[in-house]
Amino acid sequence: MQPLMVAWRDGWSGRVPLVVQPASPSELAEVVAICHRTRTPIVPQGGNTGLTGASQPHGDDSEIVISTTRMNRIRAIDLDNDTITVDAGCVLATIQQAAREAGRLFPLSLGAEGSCQIGGNLSTNAGGVQALRYGTARNLVAGLEVVLPDGRIWNGLRGLRKDNAGYDLKQVFIGAEGTLGIITGATLKLLPLPEATVTAFLATPSPSHAVAWLRRAKAALGEAITSCELMERACVEVARKHDDRIQDPLASVHPWYLLVELTGQGAPEELEERLLPVFEAGLEAQELVDGVVASSAAQAEALWRIREGAPEGQRREGVSFKHDVSVPISQVDRFIAEANAALAQRFPGIRSFAFGHLGDGNIHFNPIQAAGEPAEAWQGRLPEVNLIVHDIVAGLGGSITAEHGVGRLRIAEIRRYKSDLELEMMARLKRCFDPLNLMNPGKLLDADLIAAAEGEA
Repeated sequence: MQPLMVAWRDGWSGRVPLVVQPASPSELAEVVAICHRTRTPIVPQGGNTGLTGASQPHGDDSEIVISTTRMNRIRAIDLDNDTITVDAGCVLATIQQAAREAGRLFPLSLGAEGSCQIGGNLSTNAGGVQALRYGTARNLVAGLEVVLPDGRIWNGLRGLRKDNAGYDLKQVFIGAEGTLGIITGATLKLLPLPEATVTAFLATPSPSHAVAWLRRAKAALGEAITSCELMERACVEVARKHDDRIQDPLASVHPWYLLVELTGQGAPEELEERLLPVFEAGLEAQELVDGVVASSAAQAEALWRIREGAPEGQRREGVSFKHDVSVPISQVDRFIAEANAALAQRFPGIRSFAFGHLGDGNIHFNPIQAAGEPAEAWQGRLPEVNLIVHDIVAGLGGSITAEHGVGRLRIAEIRRYKSDLELEMMARLKRCFDPLNLMNPGKLLDADLIAAAEGEA
């Protein structure tokens, strides 16, 4: 039971008297109904791979954990309808593989895909590296099955592309972090399985140049661009430092890089032929300064290893201040520049460390403590760093959490960055579905906001 009490990163932990692992939606519904009668709060938990403490209980033994791990069936695949219906506890990689074996693609892809569960992915509206082309998790859902806070089961597993008969209720539960009900099943959209993949590692002078080249590439290549990841030089250096397998792909050092992946039908050579003129035009316009195209699957994997090695390498560098933010793509360069300048003025020696999904404006802005200084001197600075970074994000029309969610980590901060009316609407929705506040209490919305909504209802 103890592994379910502790987050894999950042120290979130808790304690409960009971963990329940139902094997079916009906079993889960029975447990929820009992909790409703006894006024027992519930913490829903999937793969326990979250980053904001949303799936960890508090430490007072007041709650129970309901884990969906045993609910892991692939229920049905409908190739004519291009949908797959699965239990909420299915591991994301298992769904990807089942789709691939059927000749289809389920495109949601993220670092934890070997252990995260689809119920958690939907409850947090996961993004991942292919959101540029396919959107976030909510764009890939045709229908949901949800156990409501009173134990009733809502069966919304309709695989329809068009259904205009009232509110789109499934969207209420996607991104709600388990605060409105527990997702127990999902009907997901499948797409054609790409026949060709081309991966390129490109050097660029700055984020603004990278945005200019991406605009050019989207105009020329359209939906062929599946991923466009931005990394500064520090990310490459840290990844190499802590993983002997990682090599520098280019002969010269450059300040910024793009990791670009194209997918489509036909031969890889055809995709590469489409990419090369866009690459050359970028060089002529000085949007790019160098680049390499992977000539094999092994080389493509090596390029992706750089991107995947950046977060792990960063963890070993000392105290880092992690931000999962989004801004309009046109403001990415300004955000990074203003945030770095403000932090450098306040905290001399702090090291810039930015990477993320340029194609959808989601930047993981994770500055690292000054080199050679004791970690203890930096550990207490997170609130002030957050305030500086998030105020800049808000000023640029962005969001303080792009794909990780609010959980326990950002629950106090959203009061500063959402309007009173928006918070009121969220709290009223919570009161409507969960008037006893039994579903994942203390996550996403605090009790004061919920009580205020009740008083104004």
